[in-house]
Amino acid sequence: MRFYPVLLLFIALILPPASAFAQASISGVAQDSVTRQPLAFASVFLANTTLGVTTTEQGKFVFPSVPAGTYDVVGSYVGYRLAKQTVTVAAVPQQITLRLGPSANRLGEVVVRADPNRQSNYRVFVDLFLGRTSFSQQCTIKNPDEVVVDFDTPKNTLTASSANFLQVDNKALGYRIKYFGLRFSCDFTARVLQFYGEPVFEEMAARSKGQQRRWEENREKAYRGSLTHFLKSVRDDQVSANGFLAQRLRVVPNPRFARIDSLRQRLLRARGLGSEISPAEIDSLNRWRDEPRQFSMLYTAPRPIDSLCRKSDDGSQTFLRFRDFVQVTYIREAPDPLYRRSLSPLATAKSDANQVSQLLLRVPETEIKPNGHLANPLAVFADEYWGFEKMGEFLPLNYLPPAAVPGP
Repeated sequence: MRFYPVLLLFIALILPPASAFAQASISGVAQDSVTRQPLAFASVFLANTTLGVTTTEQGKFVFPSVPAGTYDVVGSYVGYRLAKQTVTVAAVPQQITLRLGPSANRLGEVVVRADPNRQSNYRVFVDLFLGRTSFSQQCTIKNPDEVVVDFDTPKNTLTASSANFLQVDNKALGYRIKYFGLRFSCDFTARVLQFYGEPVFEEMAARSKGQQRRWEENREKAYRGSLTHFLKSVRDDQVSANGFLAQRLRVVPNPRFARIDSLRQRLLRARGLGSEISPAEIDSLNRWRDEPRQFSMLYTAPRPIDSLCRKSDDGSQTFLRFRDFVQVTYIREAPDPLYRRSLSPLATAKSDANQVSQLLLRVPETEIKPNGHLANPLAVFADEYWGFEKMGEFLPLNYLPPAAVPGP
């Protein structure tokens, strides 16, 4: 079974291009929203980055040098709900107040029902959340008891959440991820997987220079060919130069499917009423039993850049914009050895030598920021290889890859 995951549904972090050197500080205080008393030793971080601090005894915090951009500043404290405030950093220092409200378990008793299937549901969650890549095999959830999982049988949906944070140690990339406010859901009927929250990254301490070097190599490997790498290539008009082939993939309904499905439903009703079914009708149903709902048609010509994006009149902004699906092939790296091709009706013939993904834009257009992230991360569905990659390849938004080396 394949899913069309909305990968990593986060509030966007807007970082400047590498040539921008403007920096400023973000400072403030974390308070109880009711008493206005300061919260000492609370965690404050810039969501989806490696930037995090702890408040002083007076509840104060400071990020002394933050690159220009727009950030979600998040405050976390045991027994309180997350507080979040969006801040735009330019040349002027920013001062904010984060007011955290008491969480439900402080205001009243929380009743948790017994779940005899908790262990099996948790294993399914881990498989879907961490993923099945070689890097994902090196990821471990360190506080599994923090996860509340539930399977809704009538809806065929698995959900998971964490009242505080979920800690994932990624020994392939050298990151410790504290995933605050996790909200996870997988609809097995619609084949849609999505999860979101407010994660913060911490650099793990390497045991040796060799391990640090491997982490850096793996981080670059996770970045190259990723959705972020592709979107930055679109923004910079470097799609082909960076090793990507973008092609139009058109999905059209199968006109025979509706007729076969109608016949199938009619025969089922007739069988239920005890009516006689003719051999010819049974033969027709058997002949078209595996008829697909839709067909995919891949256009071999590369998509021109102006069919993938739109530039603003002054050239300062780039908006992702395209019709139909886009099939993206990254030709400079083979798929992960653990990758298994989708049996989705949208899957097309492909070589095992390349990473092949598919992208669907759910809105007319959305801005691509200078670092390759979208202003609206919910705007796209990613499937095939990008759908295969999960937490094992998860990088902070302030990750900067080494300078690109020209490829073949």
